Amino acid sequence: MDDRILLLRVQHGDAKAYETLFIKYYSPLCEYASRYIQDADSEELVQDLMLHLWEAREDLVVETSLKSYLFTAVKHRCLNVIKKRTFREQVHEELYESLKNQFEDPGYYLFNELSGEIEKAVRELPENYRQTFELSRFGELSNRKIAQQLNVSVKTVEYHISQSLKILRIKLKDYLFSE
Repeated sequence: MDDRILLLRVQHGDAKAYETLFIKYYSPLCEYASRYIQDADSEELVQDLMLHLWEAREDLVVETSLKSYLFTAVKHRCLNVIKKRTFREQVHEELYESLKNQFEDPGYYLFNELSGEIEKAVRELPENYRQTFELSRFGELSNRKIAQQLNVSVKTVEYHISQSLKILRIKLKDYLFSE
């Protein structure tokens, strides 16, 4: 079946057409993604893209060929994964460098405890808040880019971040300095 027709049918909610599209492109997209990131991550990335394709099907605008759209989307998602990993590695390296001489300092242990509490508090956020917060704070994405990636409004992104910060302030109140 021609990709243009396949896409139109998917946009109109045809599950069989979506299944055909999935079968046709899943393996090649995974193989392409694995050029950038690890195989297990590439499969998850492609699954997320395919799920997004189905969920956003009615609003989907494909200005190129479907094949080109899918491969470009995979490439951009892979680059985002690489950017996020690079950022985290850079943060870890900077933290290590700044803390390596402070292992005997009692403040180090408080910092370690605080880091664990922050990670725990972030993990306990509601899923949509956590995802938005991590993309904002760890992924360094703008609110507009987060809104595009999550297919929500910028106001929703702002609200999720605001609520996340409110929840984190409450959960981490024992570690915050009050004036």
